[in-house]
Amino acid sequence: MKMLLLLVGVLIFSGIGYVRSDASDHRYKEGDTVPLYANKVGPFHNPSETYRYFDLPFCVPEGVKEKKEALGEVLNAKKRSSCSDKLLRKTTTSRCTMMISPSGDSLEKLTRMPNLIGEYKYFLYKHIEFEILYNKDRVIEISARMDPHSLVDLTEDKEVDAEFMYTVKWKETETPFEKRMEKYSMSSSLPHHLEIHWFSIINSCVTVLLLTGFLATILMRVLKNDFTKYAQDEEAADDLEETGWKYIHGDVFRFPTHNSLFAASLGSGTQLFTLTIFIFMLALVGVFYPYNRGALFTALVVIYALTSGIADTHLPLSTANLKEKAGKAEFQAPCRTTKYPREIPPLPWYRSAVPQMAMAGFLPFSAIYIELYYIFASVWGHRIYTIYSILFIVFIILIIVTAFITVALTYFQLAAEDHQWWWRSFLCGGSTGLFIYAYCLYYYYARSDMSGFMQTSFFFGYMACICYGFFLMLGTVGFRAALFFVRHIYRSIKCE
Repeated sequence: MKMLLLLVGVLIFSGIGYVRSDASDHRYKEGDTVPLYANKVGPFHNPSETYRYFDLPFCVPEGVKEKKEALGEVLNAKKRSSCSDKLLRKTTTSRCTMMISPSGDSLEKLTRMPNLIGEYKYFLYKHIEFEILYNKDRVIEISARMDPHSLVDLTEDKEVDAEFMYTVKWKETETPFEKRMEKYSMSSSLPHHLEIHWFSIINSCVTVLLLTGFLATILMRVLKNDFTKYAQDEEAADDLEETGWKYIHGDVFRFPTHNSLFAASLGSGTQLFTLTIFIFMLALVGVFYPYNRGALFTALVVIYALTSGIADTHLPLSTANLKEKAGKAEFQAPCRTTKYPREIPPLPWYRSAVPQMAMAGFLPFSAIYIELYYIFASVWGHRIYTIYSILFIVFIILIIVTAFITVALTYFQLAAEDHQWWWRSFLCGGSTGLFIYAYCLYYYYARSDMSGFMQTSFFFGYMACICYGFFLMLGTVGFRAALFFVRHIYRSIKCE
């Protein structure tokens, strides 16, 4: 735990330091050269389909070298190359001429534009306009635009002479260097965006209140009646036949089938939950900022590696020698387990695993689906998302709703004398991950313009991994909530 706290401190201070300045300190005097790097380039709507900038038919300067990237930048697939051309600290213009052959592979990477009669033509921009905002000797912001009046028509299959050029304009601004990122951080805090986010939170809070009220008025009242009935004197109890959840007290703490897989799933889910909490802590203190996903990827890798031991230590049961450890401190059951399991009575179809998972996953998903769009638009688009406080509130609501709905379904399962609740509680808790993956289908086909085999495989492949992580994490939350509830009710009665 001390190592994790030390890691958080190091990331905080290193992240804040990186925001203030880089190696060159962003300081340039009149006539100084500003380094220019060419990053990856690709279709606007396909963020995963990227190419090296100089793979396109542009003028390639001499002395191009690959810039050494940090761990997070490598994971983010950044491919920055240094250019021999420099942006001078004055208004300048640079030109170069080259021959372009449309029959090359580079033509396939160009954007096609429809003309007035519906046919497609291929164009290549020739003029890049750089606008650099500065405050004294500090560079505050750099924007690059394409001149729409300077195009090369590459529709016909013939070689074309093209003169490429870029223009650099310097403008003074009063924005201080320390606040240069606020423009991007505040973009997601505009009033109309905040209204939607707060509506999402109110919707989630209403779900939590309704679910809490359901548990308080119905579930607790039923439990109170059960406790009253089971607490009768021994003579009266002998005359009554045990029914309901007390009837299976000798089977309810029996270890589940495939216990090694179950333990491994719980361990991984606990690790992912811990990882998520630490990432939120770093986000809330301002370590992550727009257009610097490298810091996020670095934190994910480092914290995941340091929390790997949690997957082994935070388990309700061990993956080896389960039966030998049943009576030790690792897992203390309030009721003694019988030698042979009781037969589960026939149950209606809606009490089976799949309908229960559908009910358990729908409520938590309904509490987060509005916020999901903004997250998807940030990860798979170009929208900036910086309201980490609201995202953390939605995450807490997601955890609460998952725990409550799993506890309620576990009680109804035990009341029907079905003692196989271990896997059921895990599957019900994690079923929200399946709803999120279903939302991926809706987002891809209805809310985005992504296309192509590579982008499609990247999107659904990565989202399958992320949703599987949510399945493990929320499944662990659901099981631990159910385990706490089951232990409580069976500890409150007399089990023979």
